[in-house]
Amino acid sequence: MRAAALYSAAGSLLLTTLAAAPAGGAARVAGAAAVPGAAELRGTAVAAARARAAGIDFGACSAADVPQEPGSDVRCGTVTVPLDYAHPGGPQIRLTVSRIPATQKDPRNSKRKVPRQGALVYNPGGPGASGMYFPLIGKVPQWQRIAAAYDLVGYAPRGVGRSAPLSCEDPERFVKAPTASPTHPTEAYKRQRIAQAKAYARGCARRSGSKLRFYTSLNNARDLDVLRAALGEDRLTFVGASYGTYFGALYATMFPTHVRRMVLDSAVNPDPAKVWYRNNLDQSAAFEDRWADFRDWIARHDDVYKLGKTAEKVQRAYDTARERLAGKAAGGKVGPGQLQNAFLMAGYYDDFWPSRAEALSAYLHGDPKPLVRLAAPNAETAAEAENGSAVYTAVECNDAPWPTDWKTWDRDNTRLARSAPFETWDNAWMNLPCAYWPAPRRQPLDVRTGPGELPPVLILAAERDAAAPYPGALEMNRRPAGSVPVTERDAGTHGIGGGPNPCVNGHLDTYLLQGRVPARHASCAPHRLPPAAGPAKEPRRGSMRGGRR
Repeated sequence: MRAAALYSAAGSLLLTTLAAAPAGGAARVAGAAAVPGAAELRGTAVAAARARAAGIDFGACSAADVPQEPGSDVRCGTVTVPLDYAHPGGPQIRLTVSRIPATQKDPRNSKRKVPRQGALVYNPGGPGASGMYFPLIGKVPQWQRIAAAYDLVGYAPRGVGRSAPLSCEDPERFVKAPTASPTHPTEAYKRQRIAQAKAYARGCARRSGSKLRFYTSLNNARDLDVLRAALGEDRLTFVGASYGTYFGALYATMFPTHVRRMVLDSAVNPDPAKVWYRNNLDQSAAFEDRWADFRDWIARHDDVYKLGKTAEKVQRAYDTARERLAGKAAGGKVGPGQLQNAFLMAGYYDDFWPSRAEALSAYLHGDPKPLVRLAAPNAETAAEAENGSAVYTAVECNDAPWPTDWKTWDRDNTRLARSAPFETWDNAWMNLPCAYWPAPRRQPLDVRTGPGELPPVLILAAERDAAAPYPGALEMNRRPAGSVPVTERDAGTHGIGGGPNPCVNGHLDTYLLQGRVPARHASCAPHRLPPAAGPAKEPRRGSMRGGRR
């Protein structure tokens, strides 16, 4: 389910714990029985104290982190965290961090100086997506007021990019194409995918060894606290999107007195019974609804795309393309699997709708070039894609129990595919390595805080979000006491903060700049859907692959 980022004698431990605690309160040590890993909690305090003392030495970014652009003031550094927080003096790993300092210039009045409010840390989700590019968003008009008040900080979570990177197989094999994507797979095809899932799980273990078990959402939350300390912040201002909302909520549960402000954008369902197997089934069902929205939009623009005047006719056009590609791959690289993956992105972001519709239309009318440009694997990004998939798999498989009997997977996905064929089986194959995972599974933490334990949390959600279905946002809202949701009605873009909806952005600005949340559940009208004509927009997002948050 995918988008698109980490040291001891008793006396010194007490001192470092006190040093790591922000003014006004300590980490939830006294209530450690309610939070898994008292040893890890103490280890986090030790690592945070060391990180605060060391700080982050920001300098020029490498091209592998953030390509430098003329006039860019983004700077990069690293923060050191323990691989295993239960043993903070053991092996260490380094997380890459990027930052652009607050401009302190009011974009509406260049003569007015804006007070700096500290660092704002962002995670785009995944698991497996990097936030290293995030500081550059301060140039976008919707983010300029926030960029005036905050240092914009991005980072690559453990396992991602150069942050102790994970890998499970050769990148060239990972992007091998063309591939199949049957909506109702045969028994022979299922056996083939089972064998691939087992091989993938073995590859993760072989390439990572005993380190594999330490790539978890709980450790992502602990890493976030060490990053907070390294930035010199007593309390964290955090924006998490998609999967970032889950470990953001874990952070709030584990370190409530360390939170200053927190935005959970496109919240996933944190119910322990849903993490992660059931969440993936819910996601596949939601993608079917969003796929229907897209087909309706194409049908309304039949004068442009000539794919049919009803959603049913558009579906037949798509099925025709799948059948043709199964017989002969476009450009030798685009088969049904690549087609499905390209169109899955339209389920995440409606600003991708024109490019997908145009490519499908051109292909069916004799020109495969737009589809090949859109859907063919890119050898230059193969390593990044494989790395993201490895981190995604490791975190989700480690986080929670998964069914280990293939019959359970077969039963649940066969049943769901009857009503939601678009994404169901591809999502199942993405996650099937978890059935054969070689590392220990954990029980998910029950995310929640009581009244007064946490500052108000702002939750952003779109009603028709497929990657993070809306019921998950409602469940998230029930857990941190004092949280308030903002809903974009009848819209389905995944990640709505700082996007095209001025109503949503008004709530985001008010919260981050003034600390105020709506008095009650707020509602915004949907943003405008993209026009059928004109240049297709392909904004850079957190890397999202089929089934990924």
